[in-house]
Amino acid sequence: MCGIVGLFLKKEELQPRLGDMLTAMLVTMSDRGPDSAGIAIYGNQGDGLKITVQSDTPVETFDNLDKDLSDAIGATAVMRIVDTHAVITIPADAETAAVSFLEDRDIRVMAIGKSMEIYKEVGLPGDVAARFGLREMAGTHGIGHTRMATESAVTTLGAHPFSTASDQCLVHNGSLSNHNQMRRKLARKGVVTKTENDTEVGAAYISSRIADGATLGEALEGTLEDLDGFFTFVTGTEKGIGVVRDPVACKPAVMAETDDYVAFASEYRAFADLPGIEQARVWEPEPATVYFWER
Repeated sequence: MCGIVGLFLKKEELQPRLGDMLTAMLVTMSDRGPDSAGIAIYGNQGDGLKITVQSDTPVETFDNLDKDLSDAIGATAVMRIVDTHAVITIPADAETAAVSFLEDRDIRVMAIGKSMEIYKEVGLPGDVAARFGLREMAGTHGIGHTRMATESAVTTLGAHPFSTASDQCLVHNGSLSNHNQMRRKLARKGVVTKTENDTEVGAAYISSRIADGATLGEALEGTLEDLDGFFTFVTGTEKGIGVVRDPVACKPAVMAETDDYVAFASEYRAFADLPGIEQARVWEPEPATVYFWER
């Protein structure tokens, strides 16, 4: 049992409130997943590429990291530290060299993208949100997850969202029965997952399909054919968010839409503090049906 939230803003004037609105939704889902929590925020694009990294020993790990990385890639790396995470901005053409340098130092790369940042840690959702200052973050859309670990250890790497491609990530409620088989298929294509979590396999499957030329909608439709089990997926991309439930749809899900936003949650109570929710169109997403909203 986990909790999922997602929020896609239609109105620019709401963007400064994205973090606050999404955090309120996330915290409401605490009793569905008290072990760990995470959130992906999509903000306006700046210059260069953002790499979000994490360390269990941030004081030592991040000391002079920007300078050392700049020397290694021969270009300026600008670092912003956020608790156990740091967001490093580099020129886009330095991605390969930068990731190689970070991995050689055993620094965990959580996300790469022009607009996406991912923050996730072990602990109660409210505590995780406070550590990262999520309420103060602005952006266009975001997704989040509260985890109740039932199939793997409670660790930072086991927390959602999972990202396996630039500006793409996934949160998941449910369980995949053929994730090891799919993991092997993806590995043969050169797509290597880093954890034992089945959600990372789902993220890798979707990003692999998109890399092969599929649209987001087509990639989500593919999950219904190629992934077995029970699942609700909410995926984030640079352009927006997508939702799909398995044909049985035994995991709870609800959506709400107004002229200002589209919201997703595992339970309706997560919408309680959203502006104008009284006038929203509220519905349960249909089984085996793809929904997505993009700019």
